[in-house]
Amino acid sequence: MRSEEEIYQMVLGIAKEDDRIQALYQNGSRVNVNAPKDIFQDYDLVFVVKATKPWIEDQNWLRKLGEIMYFQLPDETPGEKGNHEETYGWLIQFCDGTRIDLHVESVDYARQKIWEDSLTTILLNKNQTLPKIPPASDRDYQVKPPTKEAYLASCNEFWWCSNNLAKGLWRKELTVVQEMVNQVLRKELEQMLAWKVGVLTDYSVSIGKSGKYLPRWLSQEEWDQYLATYFRADVDEAWEAVRQMVALFEQTAHFVGEKAGFTYNQNEADAACEFLFHVQQLPEDALSIY
Repeated sequence: MRSEEEIYQMVLGIAKEDDRIQALYQNGSRVNVNAPKDIFQDYDLVFVVKATKPWIEDQNWLRKLGEIMYFQLPDETPGEKGNHEETYGWLIQFCDGTRIDLHVESVDYARQKIWEDSLTTILLNKNQTLPKIPPASDRDYQVKPPTKEAYLASCNEFWWCSNNLAKGLWRKELTVVQEMVNQVLRKELEQMLAWKVGVLTDYSVSIGKSGKYLPRWLSQEEWDQYLATYFRADVDEAWEAVRQMVALFEQTAHFVGEKAGFTYNQNEADAACEFLFHVQQLPEDALSIY
C-alpha cells in the first residue's frame, strides 16, 4: 500500500505537469487533525481545471493514479442531474488498498465550492486561481446548541414515533421495527447525545459521522447503554433494546433541558412510555388495545 507521502507526490506531480490543471485541493478526514489516522482513510482530492469535458471524455489519464480494482461514477447515477461542466467525480478503489475520491471542477465552480467545507486545504494553487481560505478545521461539523423549538421537536419526534415502533413490535414486523429504530428514533437519540457532548465541551467538538466519536465524551456506562440499543432480528431482544433506548433518551433529554433552561415535557414522555409498554404486554391475539 502506498504511503501518504507517495500519494501526495503523485497527485501533485500530475497537477504541476498538466497545464489544464489550475489548482489542487483536499478535504475530508485527512485534513482533520481530530480524526484518527488509519489505513482506511480516503484521499478526497479535487483537480480544479480549465474545462471538465476533456477529463470526462478521455479517462485514460486515470491509469496514472495506479492499478484500479473497481470504481463508481456518482455523477452517472440514474436521475442524477448534476452539471458535468461544473464538476465530475470518480470514487476509486486501487489494488494496493488505496482509495481516492477524485473530482474535477471548473474554476468558477471551485471558487464557490471551496467555501462550503471548513475541512479543506489547498495543496497547489497556480497563479492564485483559488482564493485564500482559513486553515482547515472541523468547525462546520461541531455540535451546535439547540434552540428551545429544536429540543422540544426532537423529544416529540422520539416519543411520537415510539407509537409506530410499538405497533411494529406487536405485529412482529421486524423489518419495520429495524427501520423505525435506526432511521427515526436513533437519529433523535444521537442528536440528544450530541447536545449533551456540546454542553460538556462548550460546543467545541464534532461527534463524527453516525456519532462515532461519542465514546470520547460519554461515560463507559452511557456508551455501553447506547450499544445495547442495537439488536438482531428477534422480538424479545428488540424490546430489551428499546427499553435501553427509552431510558437513555429520557436521561439525556433531562440533562440537556436542564443545562439549556428548557422544560422537558414529562407528560408526553410518560404517556408514550405507558402506551409502548402496555402494547408489549398485549397477547398476540388481542382484539382491542385497551
